[in-house]
Parts: sequence; C-alpha cells; structure tokens
Amino acid sequence: MARNTSHKIAPDVVVAGGGVIGLAIGWQAAARGLSVVVADPLSARGASWAAAGMLAPVTEVHYGEERLLELNLESHARYPAWAEELNEASGRNCGYAETGTLVVARDADDNTALNELFDFQQRLGLDVERLRGRECRQLEPALAPSTRGGILVRGDHQIDNRALLDALLTACERAGVHTIDRRVARVDVADGRVVGVSLDDGERVSCPRLVIAAGAHSAGIGGLPTELVPPVRPVKGQLLHLRGTPGERLVPRTIRGLDAYIVVRPDGRVVLGATVEEQGFDERVTAGGIHELLQAGFELVPGITELELVETSVGLRPGSPDNSPMLGETSVEGLVLATGHYRNGILLAPVTGWAIAELLSTGEAPEIVSPFSPQRFSNHRVATGAGT
Repeated sequence: MARNTSHKIAPDVVVAGGGVIGLAIGWQAAARGLSVVVADPLSARGASWAAAGMLAPVTEVHYGEERLLELNLESHARYPAWAEELNEASGRNCGYAETGTLVVARDADDNTALNELFDFQQRLGLDVERLRGRECRQLEPALAPSTRGGILVRGDHQIDNRALLDALLTACERAGVHTIDRRVARVDVADGRVVGVSLDDGERVSCPRLVIAAGAHSAGIGGLPTELVPPVRPVKGQLLHLRGTPGERLVPRTIRGLDAYIVVRPDGRVVLGATVEEQGFDERVTAGGIHELLQAGFELVPGITELELVETSVGLRPGSPDNSPMLGETSVEGLVLATGHYRNGILLAPVTGWAIAELLSTGEAPEIVSPFSPQRFSNHRVATGAGT
C-alpha cells in the first residue's frame, strides 16, 4: 500500500508498531473517527509475518492461565464476524478457516501428558474429545502408525497470518490511517502526559496519545521512566514452510504434538513450527532448529519429509513475565500499552483492536481487559535499563 512520507501531521493517536496488533488497533480506532498514524518500518514482516496463524485457545490452554483463557475465548468468539468485517472493509480474503485441531501423542509418555491436559480442559468446561490412536488415524490417515492417542478440538481453527496482514494494511488505508515507514524511537512527555513522539530519523510527530504495540521491541522505546518500560522480552521461534502437490492437503486439520505443530492451509501450503528459544534478538535460522522441527514433524506425520522446503522464517514473540498481554493505560496520561501477547498475538487481534479502540474513543477500557492492565507491572525493572 502507499506509505505516507510526510510527518507534518498531528494525529489523535500514534500507534508504535504495525504488526497484526498495531494494524488492528489502527483500523478500529479510525473506524471510530480518530485520526491515526501507524509507525513501523516492518509492518508486513516481523513476528506477525512469521506466525503460523493458529486460533487455538483450547489447545494452547496452560495451567495457571485461566484469566488469559477467558480473554482468548472472547477473542476467538469474535473471529468469524471480525474476519467477515475485515474482508468487506479491505476487499480481500483474510484467510480465516474453520479446520479444527487434533493434538496427538507420539508415545506412551506423550499420552500420559495428554491425559492430564484432557482432565484440565474438562475441568474448565472446554469442548474436547479424547481419542485412541486408531481413532486418530481414522480421522487423519497421514499420522504416524505409532500414534498412541489424541485430543480432538473441533473449535480451534486457523487464519492465514500473511493474508490477514495484507487485509489489515488495506483496511487501514481505506479507513484513512497514515502509515509511516519509521520506528518510534522516543515518546515525548511533558507534565505527566504524552505530547508527541520522535521517530528514528529524528523527526517529531505531535500527538496526545501513543499506543505502544511494538511487540518484542516495545521495551526499546525511549523517554519512559524505568518503572513504565513494558517488561517485554523476545522469545525466538523458528518455522519451516513447505509445499506439496497442488490441490492435495497432507492433513485437513491442524496437527499438534507436544513439541511441534503442522498447519496446512486450504491451498495445501504447510507451516511446521516452532522452536521456543530464549536467545534475545537473534533472528538467525539455525541448522539445529531446522533439524529439531523436521524430526518432530516426521514423528507426527512421516509424509512431511516428502514435501518441498520453500522457506525458513524466524519470529520474535513478545513474552511477558506472566505470558499475558499488557492492555490499557499507564500512569502517564495518553500512554497506552498493547503488547506482550507472547504466543497469542494473532488470536487476540480482534479483542485487542476493539478494546484499545474503545479506550481511545471513550476513555474507558472494557472490563474484560482489566486483569491485563500494564500497571500490574508498575514496579518491574527492565534489566537493560531501556527507557531510562
């Protein structure tokens, strides 16, 4: 899309970050009549570009994250209508597909772990079905013969994350959002409130409100008191993209193991991921990472080794101390955070875009995001000292 190269504007809101979260906020805020600038040199790349696009609140539920599950389920419920609205606003197909997910056990140890997960999911009242190995292979003949069992989650779906980015960029353009191929380097604060931002080329944009939605790079924005620097760290994930015979789908559902997942697009493209590495901002594709993924993928679906390897990619997930996002106001007037989504950025795009746009337009955040206030980390200190 065409990019705005003039910074001589004074928008109502600047959004620092142009991935799925930043663009969703920009689109929804503009729809409420606000003038919006989205600043990001990598709007169509970064973690959103590298993601697999799983919409899996049930499959990815973790112990101790029940409040996050509620938010994930709310966003998941919004997805069909949100995707339809986005398709209409952009004139493009954002790639939403209701495919279901099958979690499988490769061996007896995995099967024991699935028993525990299934019990936890049932206690939470989630819609899950426990299957024997033979039943899994009847559903998915491409699974390894050694498959010992599985959990079928009919409601966990997927979206083509790259098509989603394309649709959001176009919807933002049509809604009048200005996009700038620059990074917000610093927030300008005077008398306890936001008055503008400085871009990485030294130019300044006046604005009364800034939304920090820069993912793993959110802590690198300067000008903030140390206690307000969002405690976000990069968590590296390597993925492989493969391709089989056109028109043939290796597996119709998303297949998950305990160490890997296989997401097959409706057109037959395959995403195999993902590593979880605490390696800082390292974005190298490594031989070890590729080997690890291929081995795990082979143990789930042996036929994956017959596919053509067409791409490797790396994304930096924005991790937070409790694996949950920071959504809402800070103690600086006009400074809003929408970051730290970790593994749920694509899933949480509808509810995040809606909630932050509501906050920006009405001054009140919806109740469902109140447990995720950035102020729960108000005393956190970032070890690097970013923002001081």
